[in-house]
Amino acid sequence: MNGDTGAAQFPANTTKSELRLPAEWEPQAGVQLTWPHAASDWAPILERVEVCFCEIAAAIAGHETVLVACPDPDHIGNLLNAHGVPMERVNTYKAKTNDTWARDHGPITIYDNGASVLCDFVFNGWGNKFPAALDNALTANLHGQNAYGPAPLRIIDFVLEGGSIESDGTGTLLTTSRCLLSPTRNPGKSRSQIEDVLNEVLGARRVLWLEHGYIAGDDTDSHVDTLARFCSTDTIAYVACRDETDEHFAELRRMEEELRSFRTESGQPYRLVPLPFPRACYDEDGARMPATYANFLIVNGAVLAPTYGVPQDDEALSIIQSCFPDREVAGVDCSSLIVQHGSLHCVTMQLPEGITL
Repeated sequence: MNGDTGAAQFPANTTKSELRLPAEWEPQAGVQLTWPHAASDWAPILERVEVCFCEIAAAIAGHETVLVACPDPDHIGNLLNAHGVPMERVNTYKAKTNDTWARDHGPITIYDNGASVLCDFVFNGWGNKFPAALDNALTANLHGQNAYGPAPLRIIDFVLEGGSIESDGTGTLLTTSRCLLSPTRNPGKSRSQIEDVLNEVLGARRVLWLEHGYIAGDDTDSHVDTLARFCSTDTIAYVACRDETDEHFAELRRMEEELRSFRTESGQPYRLVPLPFPRACYDEDGARMPATYANFLIVNGAVLAPTYGVPQDDEALSIIQSCFPDREVAGVDCSSLIVQHGSLHCVTMQLPEGITL
């Protein structure tokens, strides 16, 4: 393991070709949740969003372990137990947090010579939009509590959120320029310099950049997991808007054209699967919320897909099922999550097989 013991500052003595960022559909040890609490922005709808988190935890626990970071493990344990979550599949750890977006402050796990390594990137609240010091420290905190077992931790002095990248497991990353080239994340770094970091740390051999695409109400500067997702090495599911009167129409059409221009590593066009665009959802102040069906989570043997109580839900579940014919597809009501501008994939972070939970 290149001498990694405890936490190590990158770069370590690694060989690029030995590194691999697994695809989400590969076998997993579990999924991390960072629980909402009364000292966060969730306070006005805390009871409602905790029900959603319980439903997510229950759906995950049907297939693998759930790791929960929270300020009060006893309370969360009682809550999960009351919702029928099998507690033998739940590990809770006490930790202070700013918010709940585990996808972006949780560890990004790679394989180095086949062994699991946790990468702890800098999380700065999506370009210093929100307080994030506690969330930025969470992975090291949990690692210090042995939450991830003996897997070594690499501290990466580079801002990167898990929701901003998609991996096909064989060296191709999909991302958006609006996010990774944001001047509030890694100022002064060029596209090629960012690609070098992705190669050196994650083993990325090539990066597919989307120049277009956004979801109204999204705080992340167009995270790719709200827009387009690898379903296999040759299949991408993506958000499509067919309503010419919708504000997203032109941008998502341009994104679709970009996706058509992409090629697999073998030079073939990707199989592109359009996902419906949910009927517009608004908060109590009349602001549009970022509902998207691309924000699904792949777990062992299943795919958990967000629903929003709109007419497009059933069609979206059917299309996602077509992308994963060998997995169960289950809908989870995420209408509460979009109130705070995220969805199902945003509040979860998978921990691949090899991590001891």
